[in-house]
Amino acid sequence: MIKFVGAGPGDPDLITIKGQKALQEAEVVLYTGSLVPKELLTWCKADTIIENSADMDYLNIFDFIELHHKKKFVRLHTGDPSIFSTIAKQIEFLNKKKIKYEIIPGVTAAFAAAACVGVEYTIPGVSQTIIISRIEGKTQNPENIKQLLSNKNSSFAFYLSIKLIEKLKLSAYELGYSDKTPCWVVEKASWSEEKIYKGSIENIQEKVSHIKGVALILFGEFLNQQPKTESHLYAKSYKKEGEKSSKSL
Repeated sequence: MIKFVGAGPGDPDLITIKGQKALQEAEVVLYTGSLVPKELLTWCKADTIIENSADMDYLNIFDFIELHHKKKFVRLHTGDPSIFSTIAKQIEFLNKKKIKYEIIPGVTAAFAAAACVGVEYTIPGVSQTIIISRIEGKTQNPENIKQLLSNKNSSFAFYLSIKLIEKLKLSAYELGYSDKTPCWVVEKASWSEEKIYKGSIENIQEKVSHIKGVALILFGEFLNQQPKTESHLYAKSYKKEGEKSSKSL
């Protein structure tokens, strides 16, 4: 059994209890290099085989999995395994080999970043849609940045794109976004080294030009956290209508 475990965004306490138990029981752990906090590995038993996949290609990973798949095996991915983790190709291999697997979800950086800066992605009358993507650079993206930004009433979280923030800026201007549109960057969200940079699409680039590591870009009017309509869930008018409906029943 191979268990794909989401390690969470960086804070060791943000792994799930189920993920922690999987590590405590593991006989073999293959983890994703510097992206996974080393504190998580301290939960493993003293005799657990622990390997870093940073210098492995797919064939190396497949060989390692095939060698150890009859043991209690944890494939430890950063964040949540469903986002930018490459598990699809690994699962394809497991299916071909008829090796059983389980996926244990984790907290992804987009949600850790929102928690760090204290924002909600879904603001009534502003945005009810979250777009998680990356800005196209050397790695091709089936939807280019202008296609993504054309969804102007969305909340954006861009992974793996800190060096492409100028492309975001120029594309936003071309599509008519105001230069005051909020654009914030969270570097290493939830890690002890976490840093937050707040600005607008006009000035954020100069504030984050030094960042070389892991950072998430948040972009959109949702960052102002100013609803344009009331939430029906807690609005007095909605509550009163609900009371009338229940009484009529």
